[in-house]
Amino acid sequence: MSRIAAILTAAREVLQGGLRVALDLFKIMVPIILAVKLLKELGLIAYLAWPLAPVMALVGLPPEMGLVWATAMLNNIYSGIIVLLSLADSAPLTQAQATVLASMILVAHNLPVELTIARKSGPRLGFQLLVRVLGALVLGLVLHLFYSGLGVLQEPATLLFQAPAEGPEPLWAWALGEVRNLASIFCIITALIGLMRLLQALRLLDICNAALRPLLRLMGIGPRAATIAVVGLVMGLAYGGGLIIHEARTGQVEGRDVFAALTLMGLCHSLIEDTLLMSLVGGHVSGILWGRLLFSLAVTALLTRTVGRLSAQFSRRFLWTQTS
Repeated sequence: MSRIAAILTAAREVLQGGLRVALDLFKIMVPIILAVKLLKELGLIAYLAWPLAPVMALVGLPPEMGLVWATAMLNNIYSGIIVLLSLADSAPLTQAQATVLASMILVAHNLPVELTIARKSGPRLGFQLLVRVLGALVLGLVLHLFYSGLGVLQEPATLLFQAPAEGPEPLWAWALGEVRNLASIFCIITALIGLMRLLQALRLLDICNAALRPLLRLMGIGPRAATIAVVGLVMGLAYGGGLIIHEARTGQVEGRDVFAALTLMGLCHSLIEDTLLMSLVGGHVSGILWGRLLFSLAVTALLTRTVGRLSAQFSRRFLWTQTS
């Protein structure tokens, strides 16, 4: 086979792989996107915030912020920001409060989509939901106690975003935006699969895994899941989750490694984009980046060490299963 033919064959395989992974994700994402849009249009999301008022008090936030977090958990970060901007005048925040709220949102947001992606990769949905929500609360409480105890970041938060114009978004504009998002996901996943194959051919994955092995050993993540975990941390759970679905189905990644990688990616992903985004609504880097990262590493290390002491039967029943 000539070099050009080999390149074309590899490109076709990468494109096919990207299409398969993207379609798997779209089967999950599209029904949920439509359901959340319906709930939003009917104004039902607001009712989900009522039980969160006591929780907001626990982490030092006004009760109105429960609506912000509920919106972000059910929908996405951008939706949470829109609600936050709409409440900026009636419930102003200090920078410490904005950092607490932003950190909680970064750990637990877009849960219907992201948890379903995690389940598709192998980990049990119920446990991942518990880790995300409880992890967000614990991180929020730790940051609240830290900032209030030291008396730092008590100045008013600066919001660099402007509140959106009043009035409903046209349905066609919303649909077009969602189609663009899905197309972007397909392109990025395909590019990542191609990059993975290139790195593997150049044996750079072996070098990367060797460099990360000490940290990965601490986290309980095997070498084959290392690069995917890094992709999820940097790019986001949809991309890392899509890749790990692909790898898990090939049998190259064990269930325990998938569980550890998805747990870490669930608690801490999209380090660059989401961190920058939340800094625009008053979040401080000490919480939205370093606090979130260190907390996620510590929790994942603790969980993987605990799981190592459990029976395989218990783990498969409550923590992870085979991918479908």
